[in-house]
Amino acid sequence: MENVKSKSLIDRIWELFASVRLAIVIFALISLTSIIGTIIEQRAESAKNIQVLSKLFGENHAQGLYNVFEKLGFMDMYHSWWFIVLLVLFSVNIVICSLDRLPRIWRLVKEPIGPLSEETLKKFPIKREITLKGKPDKVKDAVTDAIKNAGFSFTESKEDGGYQFFYQKGNYSRLGVYVTHFSILVIFLGAIIGVLFGFKGHLSLPEGSVSDVAYSDRSNEPRPLGFKIKCDNFDVEFYGKSDMPKEYKSWLTIIKDGREVFKKSIEVNDPLTYNGITFYQSNYGLISERLGRGILILRLVSSDGKSSDISLRLGDTFEIPGTSFSGKIIDFSPALSIDEGGHAFTYSGQMNNPAVFIDFSESGKHKYSGWILKRYPDTWQLPEGYRVEFLDYWGVEYTGLQVRKDPGVWIVYLGCITISIGLFITFFMSHRKIWVRIAEEKNNTKVLVGATTNKNRGALERKIDRIISLLGKKQEGDK
Repeated sequence: MENVKSKSLIDRIWELFASVRLAIVIFALISLTSIIGTIIEQRAESAKNIQVLSKLFGENHAQGLYNVFEKLGFMDMYHSWWFIVLLVLFSVNIVICSLDRLPRIWRLVKEPIGPLSEETLKKFPIKREITLKGKPDKVKDAVTDAIKNAGFSFTESKEDGGYQFFYQKGNYSRLGVYVTHFSILVIFLGAIIGVLFGFKGHLSLPEGSVSDVAYSDRSNEPRPLGFKIKCDNFDVEFYGKSDMPKEYKSWLTIIKDGREVFKKSIEVNDPLTYNGITFYQSNYGLISERLGRGILILRLVSSDGKSSDISLRLGDTFEIPGTSFSGKIIDFSPALSIDEGGHAFTYSGQMNNPAVFIDFSESGKHKYSGWILKRYPDTWQLPEGYRVEFLDYWGVEYTGLQVRKDPGVWIVYLGCITISIGLFITFFMSHRKIWVRIAEEKNNTKVLVGATTNKNRGALERKIDRIISLLGKKQEGDK
């Protein structure tokens, strides 16, 4: 009791943070809060999370729970002060736990191995013995052969009346847990660097537009990029005749100091990265106020297969080469459908089924008119064998980009690699010590094997049993 009372405040704090129980409690809190943070979408609209909570806890409790979670900071949990405090406490706990146990572990790592007495070997958790006929000098070769056959390379020591062989391997494997602990700290460091010096944002970029800023997800404030990014084009493909997107792409150009320095087409899971900033394909949409001001791109194909592309706006006319036919752009629909009465109507505000209405004339006289749909080639064919293909309505769509700058991501990756190494060392490697003592006993030779290991005892025991088995077979063969 006197020793307890004499401990200083620093000693008590050290003992607290050196406690494995504290590590388990903090880790459990981090895990529990992370689960909640996964269920609740971070920085999402309140209605979205209230709907999630309604499904889990019922509508009567959803609003109240949302208010509690919001006050506790769960709507932006990973930036909350208490979550950062938990990470700091866990980091301090890891460091102090490691330092507190390091001197003892280091002694075990660096402690040299040497001959031991018979009494000591018999106290080992793993021990085997066998008596062989003959003197130690005669038995020695059989013992060394059995040892080598079991996969060990021993150091030999001469003793009075016999020999002793000893072996040690994997002593540095005891440091695997320190590699793991260090890796956790490296991952935390990378995450902190990402939070302090990086950002997550978004950018809606219309076709043909240029921007030198992105907008923060947290505050919606503009964040300078240090360069300009331009959307040259955007396109979306659908599954068959459905409105389910199959693939959507953005063609982007990076402009630095007035020069185009990098171009790339991006799609989901294939982003563009420049100067440490990554642009991910996130969403897309139609800019309704730009309808009527975009550029229609048509391809005119003659009966002999020759084609030419033209760019037009609503109200423009065009000639079909080699004929007396002309066309005039009358109307456009981003998503055309036909009702039961045969009337055309627009069923969506997105570019799901774009179509252009063209009035065709021959020698200045109206001939026929109709809708030409981008996704339906059957509508491209004209009665005279010519085709008018609708390729695109450029300038009326925007690409939605997720913008991320995370200077700590490579540090996190490094931590993930080293933690994998540390876990492999910790769980699959062991510190093995083995002694084989041969000594004369009543005109025969007694072979005593003693061994210790800090893990995977069963595997080492099988190795020892193999040595004994080989010696037993050798003796039977000599009879």
